[in-house]
Amino acid sequence: MNTTWAQTYEMGGLGLWGSALVAAIPIFVLLLLLGVLRKPAWMAAVSGLASALLVALAGYGMPGSMAIQSVAYGASFALFPITWIIFWAIILYRLTLVTGKFEVIKDSIASLTNERPLQALLIAFAFGAFIEGAAGFGTPVAVAAAMMVGLGFGAFEAAAICLLANTAPVAFGSIGIPVVTLAGITGLPLAALSGQVGRLCAPVSFLIPAYLIAATEGFATLRRVLFPALLCGGAFASVQFLVSNYLGAQLVDILSSLSAILAMVVYLLAKKSTASTQPLMTVLHAWSPYMILVACVLVWGYEPISKALLGTAIKIEWPGLHNMALRMPPVMTKETPYAAIFNFNFLAASGTSCMVATILSAFVLGVKPKQFLQVVGESAMQLRMPTLTVCSVLGMAFLMNYSGATGTLGLAFAGTGVMFPFFSAMLGWLGVFLTGSDTSANALFGNLQVVTAGKLGLDPVLMASANSSGGVMGKMISLQTIAVAAAATKMSTADQAKLFRFTFGHSVFLASVIGVLTFIYSRL
Repeated sequence: MNTTWAQTYEMGGLGLWGSALVAAIPIFVLLLLLGVLRKPAWMAAVSGLASALLVALAGYGMPGSMAIQSVAYGASFALFPITWIIFWAIILYRLTLVTGKFEVIKDSIASLTNERPLQALLIAFAFGAFIEGAAGFGTPVAVAAAMMVGLGFGAFEAAAICLLANTAPVAFGSIGIPVVTLAGITGLPLAALSGQVGRLCAPVSFLIPAYLIAATEGFATLRRVLFPALLCGGAFASVQFLVSNYLGAQLVDILSSLSAILAMVVYLLAKKSTASTQPLMTVLHAWSPYMILVACVLVWGYEPISKALLGTAIKIEWPGLHNMALRMPPVMTKETPYAAIFNFNFLAASGTSCMVATILSAFVLGVKPKQFLQVVGESAMQLRMPTLTVCSVLGMAFLMNYSGATGTLGLAFAGTGVMFPFFSAMLGWLGVFLTGSDTSANALFGNLQVVTAGKLGLDPVLMASANSSGGVMGKMISLQTIAVAAAATKMSTADQAKLFRFTFGHSVFLASVIGVLTFIYSRL
């Protein structure tokens, strides 16, 4: 007979901070192997998972069967919907390669500009933000990074630029799901949360285009393209602020990214000195896979259709785990069973919209069935090690959640007292680093933020919003996201460790900026 198991957040005799150090062992393992020893991402992920199992079993006394089910639950989430999205995004890109259409795409972009920094702003930041707003869950990194490699960027450079760019839109990604989830978890008004997240994110979004150029190309290059970088950031950030505060969370990224794309295209058309060597219909035909992708993700996000597709979802109560672990005070306001429901929403999934776009694109591009199947097989082979990485990381994250380790780390952050507004953002950063998802981090720490805000006399809306806003800066160092970038660009294992070391400093710095903004807002 199944029995429940209550989480504890302090290990015998260690106290909160000693327990937090033990709980953080898997994170230290990841940082050591990737950042210091420069091991491949899959090796760091598997080692992190092994150490998390040891902490869960020996430190927290978690039942062994429950620990294994937690890992299996996380790995399943990694396969669907995460890897499902990456798989079809890569196939879509490879179809443009094997048909020769990507050469036309390159020429069309070059007709706007042959300056690599401006191409990066247009593809990685503006177009990537649009894909984030429509689909999310790794899709923009997979699509934009693959496109940039095709344009001639090195694998490391393309991945680094896309990871830095994929910060501004994440809090409102996938039609606003992170903020909607935060409202559902905390019971706070969605409109208030949307506005506060916008007020925290917009100042940083304004600077991100310039920041990513300086970080990847240097300040000399930034001086040359400072105006378009600020124009791109200004167009995005201003609309992000206005829409999040006055329209709501769902359309923030779509409208912000479209304004950034429009600003960049108008700027580039005004200064271009070259003309396209391809007829218009040839260019449109080459771009058709991405136009079909945009159309599909918008159709999938259209509320009546989305609602109908979601109605076909199969919700599976994970055996041996669902409601078996009890989340306890002070992480929760009262003893609360920890649900574990695997949502197999095949038809509604973003990856399925990408699959439909890919199949339609194959017809439009005239790809023969045999050639299509060959591309599918090659893409599956390309994803073997990234899939192992993502499954291991999500298995580790879910295990830390269900064992209580994440709760211990959250309570340690909450114990920072007067500095909690700053560390509130860092708590969100930690959540996304562990799970690879701002939505998951909000579900994980949203209530803790509200409970702590109540104890310290702080605005619960501000603290919950800081969780989401700070969380986006953890996206670039999540092994899940790095695995997506590596798969899309065929990055070497050595470069994966180098990419983590490169993004780590930027991630901490930008999360700290959000923390400082939160601290300032808390004093107003």
